[in-house]
Amino acid sequence: MHLSAFIQASPNHQIKGMWKHPADETSWGYRTLSWWQDLVRTLERGYFDGIFFADVLGTYDVYGASREAALRGAVQIPGIDPTLLIPALAACTEHLGFAVTFSTSHHAPYHTARLFSTLDHLTGGRVGWNIVTSYLSDAERQGLGKILPHDTRYDRADEYVDVCVKLWEQSWDEGAIVRDVEADTFTDPAKVHEIDHAGEWFTVEGPHMVEPSPQRTPVLYQAGNSARGVEFAANTGEVVFMSVPGNDKGAAVVASLREQAAAAGRDPEHIKALQVARVVVAETDAEARAMRDAWSRLFSVDGYLALFCGWTGIDVGGHPPDTPIDDIEANAIRTQVERWKLEDPDKVWTVGDVARRLSDTAGGLGFVGSPTTVADQLEEFMETTGVDGFNVTTAPVPWGFEQIVDYLVPELQRRGRFRTSYEGTTFRENFFGPGQRHLHPTYPRRQPR
Repeated sequence: MHLSAFIQASPNHQIKGMWKHPADETSWGYRTLSWWQDLVRTLERGYFDGIFFADVLGTYDVYGASREAALRGAVQIPGIDPTLLIPALAACTEHLGFAVTFSTSHHAPYHTARLFSTLDHLTGGRVGWNIVTSYLSDAERQGLGKILPHDTRYDRADEYVDVCVKLWEQSWDEGAIVRDVEADTFTDPAKVHEIDHAGEWFTVEGPHMVEPSPQRTPVLYQAGNSARGVEFAANTGEVVFMSVPGNDKGAAVVASLREQAAAAGRDPEHIKALQVARVVVAETDAEARAMRDAWSRLFSVDGYLALFCGWTGIDVGGHPPDTPIDDIEANAIRTQVERWKLEDPDKVWTVGDVARRLSDTAGGLGFVGSPTTVADQLEEFMETTGVDGFNVTTAPVPWGFEQIVDYLVPELQRRGRFRTSYEGTTFRENFFGPGQRHLHPTYPRRQPR
C-alpha cells in the first residue's frame, strides 16, 4: 500500500472549516518553515511515499458570482507558493518525496522543465510534478492566460508534456559535463542537443538549461478523472490521483486506466493509482467518531460550495435547488459529479443534492475508526477497486497525520501491507522499487533522440 499526504500551503485544505478546531495548526503553520519541517519529519517517520502539494492560481469566485465565500472560508486563499518550500523540506529529510502541482496553462514548458530539474537536483531526486491544466476562470483576470475549453486544455497539455520530456530526456547526454581543465571545457558541446520542437502550440528549440538531474524526469503525477482526463493520465501519468467509488464501478475506472495505458504501449502495472482518502484515526472507534463529529460541526458548507463551484464551473447559488446538474454547462473539473453518477447512475443529481451531500458527509469523509477498523477499510477498498494506495487528507493537522503515523502505519506494517524501510533514494524508487530511478522503458513520451 502506498500512502501520500495530501495538503496545500494554505490555512484550510479540503476539509473546510477545520481551521476553527483548537488542535489545528495549519492556519498559522502554513506560512512558517519550521512547521512544515516538523510535518515532513513526521511523514518520513511513518515511511510515507511523499507529500502532495495541491495548488491553484486565482480565486474561487463562481459561487454566488463572488469570491466572498472563498475569502471567508479560506478556500485556497490565502496561499503561498509550495515550490519554494521543497528544497528546505528536502534538507531535513532523506527519503520523502515532494509532488507539487504546476500548471500547463500558466507557465511556459521551457520554464517548467528548468524548475523541476532544479528541484530534482536540490532534493537529490525526490520531486514529482502534478500536471494540471487549470480551470479557474478568475486566473484570466489575473493576466495568467486564457482558460481554454476542457478537452482543448488536455490537447495542449499533451504537447506541453512532450516538450518537457524532450528537454529532460533528449537534450543532454550522460557525461556531457567533462570539467576538462586542460581543454578549458566544462561541458562538451557535442553532447548537448537542441530538441527543435515545432508543434501546434509550442516552438522550442532548446537545449535544456540544466544538466541531467538524478531522475532526469520528475515523477509524473496526473489527476484527471473525466474521460479525456483518464486518456491523458493513461498516456502521461506514472502516479494517477483518482476519486472513484468503492465498488465495481470504481474498479472499472481503474481497469480502464490500465487498459488505455497498455493500448498506448505502456506497462499498465507501471502506473500507481492513488485514491483520495479523507481519514481520521484514533485509538478507538469511539474517539475517531468523536473527531468525525467535530468535523461535521465545524464544516463550512459555504466554503465547500465555493470550492465545488470553482472546481466544476457550476454556480449552485445561481440556480433553483431542483435544477439538474447536467443542465448546467461547465468548463472546469468534472470529476466530483461524475464520481457521484458512478455511485448511483440512475439518479438525477440536482443543485440541492450537491449542498446536502457536501453538508452530510463533511466533503466526502471516507475512512474513520481505530487502526484496525481503518486498515480493514483501506484493504477492502484496494481489493475491490484495484488502486495501489491513498492520497490522504486529514484534520486537524498535524494531529491527523501524527495519528496515522503512530497508530495506522504500525497496524498496516503488522499485516505486511506497508513498508518498514525505504526501498531507494529517489521518489520514483519509493513507488517502483530499487533501481527504478528513471522513466520506464515503455513510457511513450520517452522518445530516443
